[in-house]
Amino acid sequence: MSTTLEQPTQQSVQKSTPQPREGSLQAPTRHALNWRNAEFYNEEALFKELERVFDICHGCRRCVSLCNSFPTLFDLVDESSTMEVDGVAKQDYWKVVDECFLCDLCFMTKCPYVPPHEWNLDFPHLMLQAKAVKFKKGLSKTRDKILTSTDKVGALAGIPIVVNVVNAANKNKAARKLLDKTFGVHPDAKLPEYHSRTLRKRLSRIDNSRIKSEAAGATTGKVALFATCYGNRNEPHVGEDLVAVLQHNGIQVRLAEKEQCCGMPKLELGDLEAVARAKEANVPVLAKLVDEGWDIIAPVPSCVLMFKQELPLMFPEDEQLKKIRKAIYDPFEYLMIRHAHGKLKTDFKKPLGKVVYHAACHQRVQNIGSKTSQLLKLVPGTEVDIVERCSGHDGTYAVKSEFHKTSMKICRPVVTKVKQANADYYGSDCPMAGRQIENGLEQSDPAAKPTTHPLSMLKIAYGL
Repeated sequence: MSTTLEQPTQQSVQKSTPQPREGSLQAPTRHALNWRNAEFYNEEALFKELERVFDICHGCRRCVSLCNSFPTLFDLVDESSTMEVDGVAKQDYWKVVDECFLCDLCFMTKCPYVPPHEWNLDFPHLMLQAKAVKFKKGLSKTRDKILTSTDKVGALAGIPIVVNVVNAANKNKAARKLLDKTFGVHPDAKLPEYHSRTLRKRLSRIDNSRIKSEAAGATTGKVALFATCYGNRNEPHVGEDLVAVLQHNGIQVRLAEKEQCCGMPKLELGDLEAVARAKEANVPVLAKLVDEGWDIIAPVPSCVLMFKQELPLMFPEDEQLKKIRKAIYDPFEYLMIRHAHGKLKTDFKKPLGKVVYHAACHQRVQNIGSKTSQLLKLVPGTEVDIVERCSGHDGTYAVKSEFHKTSMKICRPVVTKVKQANADYYGSDCPMAGRQIENGLEQSDPAAKPTTHPLSMLKIAYGL
């Protein structure tokens, strides 16, 4: 299923008896966010729209298994005096909003009422609007503002000597209990490790001298890596493995000259001005690379999604952003495009055995198909079992004291699948989701196998 991005429209959608849907076979349409219009932050209008959408969701309930927003909403309705949305206190609407982590799956995989349906439902972007209103009112927690300031936190935590203290404290039970009480980070949440030897330092010199790039399909065979804040400071080995795989396949690689966080954490907070500032820092650099003939790859699905969907919907008139949107790829999407044109090496040296692959939400909603599993299945002696369930991590949701237990409940079916498979490898395109699954396994078996990123699996299979 593909989506169409449209310009902002002012639509008035009235409650009505369901009518046959005209154009029901059309692809869903995504309206651009008119976020700089003062009406976007009109709380009265927001609550009116929340009531309309919640009423439709209450009558449908197809999305109950996706995240905790929907069970929260349905419990509020069922426990109200009227057992309808009109019996729910308006202030309790925020409980539904706070549970949404913008995975986008309800819009992309479940909801039958998304545009062009006349009811015009876009639940994730309505939740985003509500988060933006909440942020503008000054109701966001200081903790959440700090957790989403990934560049600043990473720069501080990654200072030599400091990094050792931070990593040690994050694994210390007493320190974690204190962090829970003073800052609201759950003591059982797995926090990312920080590295002072970042991906940028590790890849300061990339040798492309023996590589002659060849175009294949829409790809140029020249890749500029958008390292991402997480890939740079928290799991730099994933970026290293990506570079090794790309170069093995005759693809020149370089790092983007500079970068900031893609803006996804601030988007989920509702701080849209911070998203705009990140965009203004990143877009000129990436657009210049595209003009010079480089394709763009980011190793974290959320970061790719920002440039493919969220930023274009926030800035539909930005011509540079349009260029980037066409030139940015998920790593496995890129490799499979080249495979379709005979430019992927299949000289695999080692079978992977049984692999449980978790399809990350922010990769699934890019509408590229299951490219990761398709590529891993090319490795002889490899069986891939796909799990298309949310891990419940979100980036910050799973580490917050009030949401961690719910996040692990959401992840439980994925953990169960990995346990039952007794696989040789398991992992997710989203490294944070992989750690969440790892955390679930370790709760019952401290000696459980660690997660392995699919790019690392591919490097192993190539024998690199």
